[in-house]
Amino acid sequence: MTTRTRFAPSPTGPLHLGHAFSALVAYDMAHGAEGEFLLRIEDIDTSRARPAWEAQIYEDLQWLGLDWPTPVLRQSENMAAYESALDRLWQAGLLYPCSCNRRDILEAMSAPQEGASLPMGPDGLIYPGTCRDTPRGPGTERPRDSALRLDMRRAVAQRLFAFTETGAGPGGETGLITVTPDQLIHHVGDVVLSRRDMGTSYHLSVVMDDAAQGITHVTRGADLFEATAIHVVLQNLLDLPIPLYHHHRLIRDEAGKRLAKRDDARALATYRDQGLQPADIRSMLGLPSTAGSQGL
Repeated sequence: MTTRTRFAPSPTGPLHLGHAFSALVAYDMAHGAEGEFLLRIEDIDTSRARPAWEAQIYEDLQWLGLDWPTPVLRQSENMAAYESALDRLWQAGLLYPCSCNRRDILEAMSAPQEGASLPMGPDGLIYPGTCRDTPRGPGTERPRDSALRLDMRRAVAQRLFAFTETGAGPGGETGLITVTPDQLIHHVGDVVLSRRDMGTSYHLSVVMDDAAQGITHVTRGADLFEATAIHVVLQNLLDLPIPLYHHHRLIRDEAGKRLAKRDDARALATYRDQGLQPADIRSMLGLPSTAGSQGL
């Protein structure tokens, strides 16, 4: 089996050192196994995605010495696949429409104030199930004017879910990771699979795209480790292959805070303008020099 990895940035701001680390880890893993590295543009948030940022993604990655097959998959051009998956889950009775906003969820949880101790999962606040009894398929038309949530209790149906971790989660988790129905129901909850303003969600799109592109090794930051349980559930429900997962350390600033796109001081374009070379970036990130497409 050919090793195939990917880097999937969103064109909503400049790439920084954290992005460079994730891209280089994926690139090095693929090329070390004589495999293939793919680039994907996650632009389903059309309200924030900008062509200029997408163009800079290509420029920054090429400067780092990375190359990839073209054309690049852009999520905004793959909506038909997400629609088909939503139809399938709807007709299976696993989705329900939800009109709740954050305030509604907080009130339903009887939270005294925002910031109080609340049950949090990989997708944020764990939904209390306010809309769970809303009528749904099979045999009915999937609504297009509301968010759609996965009924986690129905979806897991007393099944165990598992994936193989070749890196390490935030707690050092590695090897075969088993996720129980109880964990999914009580610590993940009914996640949104289709946002009203997008027609899809990160969780649904990423599993569909990874399957469509034949990704064998998903490399990403340890902050997404908990979300893997959601993705493995969807892969099972939609009969998609389950890739190996490799979560890596996060790149943080001097205060220990994870880098964000607003941190322009650590943007790759800034380092390039200062005269640094790709080898300098690798050294800053603690990565070995490799024989990439431009001598890295």
